[in-house]
Amino acid sequence: MAKTSSKIKIKLIKGLAGTTEKVKSNVRGLGLRKVGQSSELENTPSVRGMIKKIIYMLEVRE
Repeated sequence: MAKTSSKIKIKLIKGLAGTTEKVKSNVRGLGLRKVGQSSELENTPSVRGMIKKIIYMLEVRE
């Protein structure tokens, strides 16, 4: 039986100006660079933890 992997779509909606280096590295780790850019990632606990830290900057769709 094949395991179906779910994906999470995220979009950066706030800029990085004035944020800490921790936040910037978190955004880069999710594969985002510019406002309006989207990324589709695997739904894993590590990705969800990164999203949780900067949820106020993202738009999340499953």
